[in-house]
Amino acid sequence: MTLLELLHLLRRHLKLVIALPIVCAVAMGAYSFLLMRNTYTASTSMYVLAQQQDGVSTTSLSTDLSASQMISNDVSALLTSDRVIAETAAALGMEDLGPYDATVASETTSRVITLSVTGPDPQVAADIANHMVANVSQVAHEVMNIESVNPIDQAIAPDSPSGPNRPLYVAVALMGGLFLAVAIVVLQDMLNTKVRSQEDVEELLGIPVVGRIPVIGGR
Repeated sequence: MTLLELLHLLRRHLKLVIALPIVCAVAMGAYSFLLMRNTYTASTSMYVLAQQQDGVSTTSLSTDLSASQMISNDVSALLTSDRVIAETAAALGMEDLGPYDATVASETTSRVITLSVTGPDPQVAADIANHMVANVSQVAHEVMNIESVNPIDQAIAPDSPSGPNRPLYVAVALMGGLFLAVAIVVLQDMLNTKVRSQEDVEELLGIPVVGRIPVIGGR
């Protein structure tokens, strides 16, 4: 099937091609606005302070980008460890962090780490982020012999939601409905075995058509 044939086919089923994407977009919009809960993201950043040995600061370590990144990666892993998560949940009186997701990002050239916690309650998300920083500082000191993990700024409860991205969901549903409509039209055409044109006759019989008798008087 050529592109021109596909366009003619879609034109014959224009109502379906227009209606189905609109229905999908409206359904997704209703679902996202009525059933999807808003989520909020609270963020905090911290700096990893290396352990001093024999009264001499490990200054050379701070200038070694590879070693600094290694420390950041280790602390980032500790932030999402079971121990830190369990201690944070216990400190907040929660059985577990449940719907709250923590993501960690570290700079490639420093020991600054950013922690973001996303969940349905803005204040709880901020409390979780701050407690995770406090807990990871103690765990890092015990496990890695790091002096401390110092928060650069405290996480605060966000005023506006960070998700869900409802316009994106509606746009994806619209495009999905359009794709589904095109697939339905093409599939119906492929399953239709009626002879509808001169080209169909020539392809079916293998002989050229030498004449046509037009319909006269509406018969």
